Amino acid sequence: MAAADRARADRVWSGAAWPVRAAVRAFRRAHPGVGDDVCVALSGGADSLALTAAAAAEFARVTALVVDHGLQEDSRRVAEDAAGAARRIGATAQVLVVTVTPTGSGPEADARAARYAALDAARAGRPVLLGHTLDDQAETVLLGLGRGSGARSLRGMAAWDAPWGRPLLGVRAADTRAACRALGLEWWEDPHNADPAYARVRIRREVLPLLEEVMGGGVAEGLARTAGLLRGDDDELERRAAAVPVADGAALDVGELEPLPTPVLTRVLRNWLRAGGVPSPTYAHLVAVAALVTDWRGQGPVAVGGAGLGGSERAGAPDSPTRLVARRSHGKLVLQIDRASEAGT
Repeated sequence: MAAADRARADRVWSGAAWPVRAAVRAFRRAHPGVGDDVCVALSGGADSLALTAAAAAEFARVTALVVDHGLQEDSRRVAEDAAGAARRIGATAQVLVVTVTPTGSGPEADARAARYAALDAARAGRPVLLGHTLDDQAETVLLGLGRGSGARSLRGMAAWDAPWGRPLLGVRAADTRAACRALGLEWWEDPHNADPAYARVRIRREVLPLLEEVMGGGVAEGLARTAGLLRGDDDELERRAAAVPVADGAALDVGELEPLPTPVLTRVLRNWLRAGGVPSPTYAHLVAVAALVTDWRGQGPVAVGGAGLGGSERAGAPDSPTRLVARRSHGKLVLQIDRASEAGT
């Protein structure tokens, strides 16, 4: 870039626009393995649009991946407008049309699953940058608190979890809007972001503002900081749990489990259940199975889900023909098909 062009570019990114570009630059320095060729998940909203602009200024090659979920009448126009904005910024762009299949998890979760699948298929080995901000991180932590989640959920989103990168986790949503205004970029407001039917929307529009008022400000930053602190603790506990082999749900020696601190034990048991065919062990599962180790009173087996050891059916599905149970037998924890249930089918 010529010196005059660079000077003009630097002026554009000064002032209100700079915090977003600075965050992307810091992310790139912290994660050099990301490389020079990246994708950005672009919805057309202010967060992802500001991220796309900053990425185009910091990386050699940027491809904006715009997912059209087809859930709104004008979704195709919104997607094409976002792709056009990306091209004017200096990125290439691709619109990904997806079909959102209801799974019973709710429309938000179904759309998210379809979106991530499409992004993963289109990225062609490149990392994908996501526009999650500090506000999104704070909302994630509050949702986890409300559900009684542990560190695994309260640790929030990671800045880098290959292939997904989140450079803006330290940037407020107000800053991305300010950056778009400074850069002359018009963003799209997703009507779903104002729909009180979604818990996250009510947290954003009602709960967080009230907490900020009551606590005198700084709540969002405090929640995001909490996520970062918990992430470090959780990483260490996960590291210790990973040292206990649980391949294929093989039997575990109770004598080796008994000395483990509870936070490590529950993680070992989660890994064990997942390896044995329980895709999403619940808190109740973990407490009951842990009691087979820490509070052994001769209790019977613990039902941990439907299907067999291959996990071919959804755990806990009401129409599962068999039950998978964990039991203590001769000083070992074992996973097996509940033979009484199997005999009745």
